[in-house]
Amino acid sequence: MQKHFYMVDPDKYKSIFKGFSITIKEDSMRGLAKGWAPTFIGYSMQGLCKFGFYEVFKITYSDFIGEENTYLWRTSLYLAASASAEFFADIALAPMEACKVRIQTCPGYASNLRQCAPKMFAEEGLWAFYKGVVPLWMRQIPYTMMKFACFERTVELLYKHVVPKPRAECSKSEQLVVTFVAGYIAGVFCAIVSHPADSVVSVLNKESGSSAIGVLKKLGPKGVWKGLVARIIMIGTLTALQWFIYDSVKVYFRLPRPPPPEMPESLKKKLGLTE
Repeated sequence: MQKHFYMVDPDKYKSIFKGFSITIKEDSMRGLAKGWAPTFIGYSMQGLCKFGFYEVFKITYSDFIGEENTYLWRTSLYLAASASAEFFADIALAPMEACKVRIQTCPGYASNLRQCAPKMFAEEGLWAFYKGVVPLWMRQIPYTMMKFACFERTVELLYKHVVPKPRAECSKSEQLVVTFVAGYIAGVFCAIVSHPADSVVSVLNKESGSSAIGVLKKLGPKGVWKGLVARIIMIGTLTALQWFIYDSVKVYFRLPRPPPPEMPESLKKKLGLTE
């Protein structure tokens, strides 16, 4: 998707709808799919690392702090586990993200991944694929922390205050609906948190020899927020689908799907909440 309309030419692409119409008119429907290969490969690799490492780090950190602290500090646990997972996931994503942005934002540079990657390597070396990794961490780590923590707590609140029955009594379909709704809500917050850094990454990968600080100064306070509505729509839907697919895979393969956290009996006794 052409989420970088505004970064390419903000005067030409004044809105998401204007961007779609101009792209289709000038480049046909093929223009909307520009950069699909690095997008698909990059985000597939990132997704595998992100969700996989999140589960690993969540269990590891939980074992380290103990059952009671896991419940009391569960939001902090979600934040720490997701940040750790995203650190490694972005290293996997960075090369494909650089290629995708170069294809989408530099007309005539390359039309596909097979042309783009060798050309970038020949011109700038290996650094071309990783010069955006620090801004990528700046964008993706807060995004993922919000994504996982907001999703986990939203699911907990939905079952507590919205869904009229315990999760154990809900059908698998009903549970997946809750997953989708919580994922979309998390996606909206993710888009807002990560948008300024996303704007910087877009321009950084577009312009050879640019730096994150230089791009930030160039865009200014208003420039970093251009395209936010388009990003909210895209990220909200994408995040909801990611959680839905992830949870559906767990259901299909009968993998463990822990219910919303409950206070351990030992902690209830310490707090005098048991009879």
